[in-house]
Amino acid sequence: MSQNDAAIASNIQVSELYWSLVDKADKKFSKLRDLPYYEHHRYDTYFYKVFKVYTQLWKFQQENRQKLVEAGLKRWEIGDIASRIGQLYFGQYMRTSQASYLSEAYIFYEAVLTREYFKDGIFQDLNLANKQLRFLARFLTVCLVLNRREMVRQLVNQLKMLVAESKRAFPENDFKEWKRVIRDLTKFLKVDTAFMNIWPLRYSVVLDLDPDCLPRVACIKRNLKLRGAILCSYHPNEVKFSELTTDNFRMLQCLEWEPSGSFYQSSEIPSAGSTRINHYSHEITDHTLPQNPRKALLYHPSTTHLIAVLATMCEELPADGILLIYISASGSGVHASISPSHIGNVGDTENVSNTIRSDTVTTLPSCSACDTLTSSLDYSGGLNLGPGANGGINTIDPSDLLPFTRRPLFLIIDSDNSKAFQAINRAEKGEPVAILLSPALSFPLHGAIDPPLPSGSQFTSFLTVPLQAFVILLGFSGSDIQTENLNKAQKILSSSLNKWGEMLASSDTIHPVWAQVLGDPFLRRLLLRFIFCRAVFALYAPTSGKKEYLPECSPSLPDAFLPITPSSIATVLQIADIFGAATMFNIRERIVLPDEQFSSP
Repeated sequence: MSQNDAAIASNIQVSELYWSLVDKADKKFSKLRDLPYYEHHRYDTYFYKVFKVYTQLWKFQQENRQKLVEAGLKRWEIGDIASRIGQLYFGQYMRTSQASYLSEAYIFYEAVLTREYFKDGIFQDLNLANKQLRFLARFLTVCLVLNRREMVRQLVNQLKMLVAESKRAFPENDFKEWKRVIRDLTKFLKVDTAFMNIWPLRYSVVLDLDPDCLPRVACIKRNLKLRGAILCSYHPNEVKFSELTTDNFRMLQCLEWEPSGSFYQSSEIPSAGSTRINHYSHEITDHTLPQNPRKALLYHPSTTHLIAVLATMCEELPADGILLIYISASGSGVHASISPSHIGNVGDTENVSNTIRSDTVTTLPSCSACDTLTSSLDYSGGLNLGPGANGGINTIDPSDLLPFTRRPLFLIIDSDNSKAFQAINRAEKGEPVAILLSPALSFPLHGAIDPPLPSGSQFTSFLTVPLQAFVILLGFSGSDIQTENLNKAQKILSSSLNKWGEMLASSDTIHPVWAQVLGDPFLRRLLLRFIFCRAVFALYAPTSGKKEYLPECSPSLPDAFLPITPSSIATVLQIADIFGAATMFNIRERIVLPDEQFSSP
């Protein structure tokens, strides 16, 4: 056999081995892709098996690149492998919420983009054009979750140009689906502005209170940690990209750790046999931080699917864990129409007090009636998690959650029918549930004539980006506010929240349900922001005294955290003063000075 024949035979043998590895990897990838994102313990082993095959495949093509190219391997086929590895990492991030997997997904996707693996022949092959479009959409999702705004802008421009050029290259295809993707993405970015991201939504040990410095809780029998969260959002015509809605997107980030910034290091240039494929990206994993709580994101699931996820996550919840359930959806069933009736005259904080204290539920403790306020309206039914009218497979009712109250739950309901979930209180099967409920109505924005565009829930915004939500409530946009004033207001808000946290921790009347979660930084921050939200909503002049605009919590918080207390009024007044908006709030006398802000009521 001649030397040339031997080389050809060797290339054929290498090529056959390579394509057998590709076939094996494709089959395993398809199986893993079809597995649910929950039950991660069950599928972790399978992920590592799939990843091992792709590692072998990647190393094999690196070591035999020249022979494979001579045998007909195309550049886009190499990019396809790298893109699949990025998909594997992102899928595992969705199953585990571990930031390292999200980091690796970004690194692989960035390499595919930078090396332009799909560029050659893209306008001669429709399949290749669609591969590039799908790749850009997946990379966009990763960049949005990571808050890589510059890369997002770059990818959006590339996506728009590619769709336009593909339409010219393939006139028989209208690319209608990709036009819709661009339209959804444009709407999403109009809502998720730079102003909404002026500070990280994630928990930052630089900007937020260090978890090691949280005040010790006086009355506590156990200390629970947030170990899992189910995030579910569905509203008709809501702003979303793919299946990532605005509300879920904000809550997702709010329940993760923000890298501190001190750990950014350039990746090393990989060796020929390395499974890492570039050195373009800075690392985005801070190994000094705890792991993120595991999250399951659900977009208009059926009731049975939501219950299956809930059952699995409750089963996997460790002994020291608590599960957060967040649902943002429109109400189902029948509840009486809500009338904007006033309780007393607008303009008097005493009327707020009367509103809060006059509607106490008789079956609950009479103290802190604002927390246990049950409207005289008749709430029933549940929430719609998908298209369709009242009832049916897309509806979740309070009774559906009761079997899972045998484990500790932290429930956030953001809906016009949130009050229906007060039925859970005192009906639990073993563990009392911590519950935060949104107002039945959203607040009218100051100066707004037309209804605002659907930009996400007002209540969820106060829980995730409280100062930005406050500014928007006043009718301002990000461009209207000086950065200096924003920083000043943020400093006051942070100081107030930390002081309230100290007051809660030292309180001897706090309910054990709240005491046991104050040691968790994520749940503590949500609770403190709820207190601020409730104070703002209770004092806001256009709707002051209207019960349907008040958020509620159960069990009740101590009376020291009512909206009418000096500390609550002082916080709202000081922040409003910065923006020249103190007159928008029903504060009868400006008697609380900054140094008196946290005196005992």
